[in-house]
Amino acid sequence: MTDRPEIVCLCGSARFVDEMSAAIRELTFAGAIVVAPGVFPGAEGHGADELITEEQKAALGALHLRKIDLTDRVLVVNPGGYVGESTSREIAYARAGLVHRPPLIGRGSVRAVGSKVSK
Repeated sequence: MTDRPEIVCLCGSARFVDEMSAAIRELTFAGAIVVAPGVFPGAEGHGADELITEEQKAALGALHLRKIDLTDRVLVVNPGGYVGESTSREIAYARAGLVHRPPLIGRGSVRAVGSKVSK
């Protein structure tokens, strides 16, 4: 058993920046270290007018997979059940690489993902 806090990575569409912010706050107060996307292109008030090149988008996607590598658990923020292409790729990557552990159960539209953890 380790004394370090659990590390949780948030995944989900950039359109859910407010929901991700709420999840970050909740998890942080619960004692977790939270890693999440750092850029939210297209999210109103969060760089919506910022142009992201395809090269930057690919680099951000690869960086987020490295964030998943660092974590104990992945939580998917998906209000209404929406999971886009990037998030689907992140879920598959997490399931393939995370060590199996009991899921960290989220509330509402946040769901846990880990290897061998069913939907």
